[in-house]
Amino acid sequence: MAENILNYNQFEYTGKVQPRWGEKDANGQLLYPYLPDEELIEAVNLAIYLQRPLLLKGEPGCGKTKLARAVAYELGLPLQAWYIKSTSLAKDGLYSYDAVTRLRDAQLAAAGKIIKDEDISRISDAATYVKWGVLGRAFRNNQRTVVLIDEIDKADIDFPNDLLLELDQLKFIVEETDEEITANAPPIVFITSNDEKDLPDAFLRRCLFHYVEFPTPERLIEIINSHFPDSHQQLVAKAVIRFLKLRDEMGKDKGEVGKKVSTSELIDWFRVLKRYPEDEVLQKLDGKLPFAGVLLKSWQDHVRYLRQS
Repeated sequence: MAENILNYNQFEYTGKVQPRWGEKDANGQLLYPYLPDEELIEAVNLAIYLQRPLLLKGEPGCGKTKLARAVAYELGLPLQAWYIKSTSLAKDGLYSYDAVTRLRDAQLAAAGKIIKDEDISRISDAATYVKWGVLGRAFRNNQRTVVLIDEIDKADIDFPNDLLLELDQLKFIVEETDEEITANAPPIVFITSNDEKDLPDAFLRRCLFHYVEFPTPERLIEIINSHFPDSHQQLVAKAVIRFLKLRDEMGKDKGEVGKKVSTSELIDWFRVLKRYPEDEVLQKLDGKLPFAGVLLKSWQDHVRYLRQS
């Protein structure tokens, strides 16, 4: 293990390597800067060094999911993302086996409709029908891979425990072929949770943990400037102040607790504000909250805002 740590922990995340303005990824999606604080940078590097998953919690929209992309970009590593649903099973991230297709091919072969030797050989090999999942591809990659397991708390309560061996010992068995898959290079694993349900203690013991704090006003201004570098600072400052005032007011009326506006919603809201002349927007920010539907996502939020206005 000591030798592995020396070999694989040459990677260090600094948070300073950012995409250029207008740069796109391989899928044609625009890349945006990600501005982590020092505590988050330290947590990432501890996870890399200890070869442990980093469990990230924080308010929805605080940037938990985007961290994995930022780390992969800076370190020049491939990214595999697994977006968890309520129906997701742990095995889905390892591999799936297409028994139906194999049965069909076997029936065709038995009927004499497949006669090529290479086809017979292919059908006879159970491995032909194995399709690798996110973790399976990461384990088989000779290059270290950044893996995102997003919103793990959406899945069944048994889901995290079903990944204990795979995340702890970095290996799993393909039952249909009896093949043991061991990670060629330990992946850098990020797991996000919105605290919709408690995670098992056995799973938590195998993870490092970091809570992504809501950014300070100064950091919010930096984030807006990184996304919209040509913005006038008066507009940025005034928008952030108005946003923070709304965030502070949300959920306070009569002790009600609701969803607070998030960093991602601030970015969307500012993108809408930028569509209009600066003088017009500055004037709007002094009055009724402009484009409230970008920030207030429920009828209760609208009612609370109207009561406080």
